[in-house]
Amino acid sequence: MSILFGPSLPASVKNFNKHAVLDLIRFTPGGISRIELAKQLDLTRSAISGIIDDLLTAELVCEMNEKNSETRRSIGLEINPERGKVVGIDMGATHVNLILADFAAQVVREMEFPFDIIKGPKVCLEQVDKNLKTLLEEAGINKSDIYSIGVGVPGPIVSEAGIVSAPPIMPGWDTYPIRKELSERWGIPVSLNNDAELGALGEWAYGAGRGEHNLVYVKVGTGVGAGLLINGQIYRGSTGSAGEIGHITIDENGPLCSCGNRGCLEAFTGGKAIARKAVDAVRRGQRTVLENIKPIESISAQDVIAAARRGDLVSQQIFIEAGSHLGTAIASLVNLFNPGIVVVGGGVAQIGDLLLDPIRHTVSQRSLLVASRAVRISAALLGRRSSGMGAVVQANSMIIHKLAEQT
Repeated sequence: MSILFGPSLPASVKNFNKHAVLDLIRFTPGGISRIELAKQLDLTRSAISGIIDDLLTAELVCEMNEKNSETRRSIGLEINPERGKVVGIDMGATHVNLILADFAAQVVREMEFPFDIIKGPKVCLEQVDKNLKTLLEEAGINKSDIYSIGVGVPGPIVSEAGIVSAPPIMPGWDTYPIRKELSERWGIPVSLNNDAELGALGEWAYGAGRGEHNLVYVKVGTGVGAGLLINGQIYRGSTGSAGEIGHITIDENGPLCSCGNRGCLEAFTGGKAIARKAVDAVRRGQRTVLENIKPIESISAQDVIAAARRGDLVSQQIFIEAGSHLGTAIASLVNLFNPGIVVVGGGVAQIGDLLLDPIRHTVSQRSLLVASRAVRISAALLGRRSSGMGAVVQANSMIIHKLAEQT
């Protein structure tokens, strides 16, 4: 098992093994015994016992019920949920999802609220801060009980600096010190990651991608992006912009995209594109329930989703076409990265098989046979929580590994 977002590890073999043990305990469903840890890490039982004793003393792990054995070494181990709390923040273009969780990534409370990312960082971060304080108050949790915060945003990340770089759908945010501001507001460690890569992490840890070493998560919301998990590691690329499939050119003469180019995938399949196609259909006089929405310029992607679910043929056709375009781009990812699973999530993907079926059909037609036979294409098991739970995993990784260093 790889340590996806842990700290830079020291040269000490024992410390390295300690972090590996922690991640195996964290990501093994139902807990794991000392014997199983020794087998998977090829360590002696005495070595495992020494590590576990340290983690028990630090109260980072705790023992579960016995697993059909009378020996202490077969007692299951899990992360101690009472050790502390973390927060995951999924900041989208039009909404924010806040998740309060414990060290075992069990959700304590969550909140979703509307949001307009184009208002800029000062207004938006103040709104996030205010709602997070409300969430903690409602949960009866003190600010001092929060150990770390994980944040996801819909743009390319410079992880070392804690900023976004030239984000197409985040005007005014370029190079703004997001991580620094939130860390200063809360006085605790804060991580900043792209929302799609956090979606990949969330689905790998607790969703449809459990057990996969090579995974692609495609987030289809206002924008379109992908998170790439390769050999158990999130792949960011040299500048943090890996996975920006929303800006793959589908038609060089196509509609203008938010990035300034024409014919990008996002301009055909993102939430704004879905809404634009619906407005165009109404203006052309096509028979659709969407014509009852006034003014027609206010039609949103969620309106189109609702109409499609009620059987509106025009709305359904919009999603079938979007799925076909997405399938073309995903087929390229399948050929390039040969993943075991492609997980499709985000607000637009909530329509389900109406979008997934044309994706699957197009991928089977356009990707290499050897790659398409090996890949599963699945809806996000965590739904709208994928990126938020990935932010929780990241927040937990920072603090749990940091505390382990102190043992």
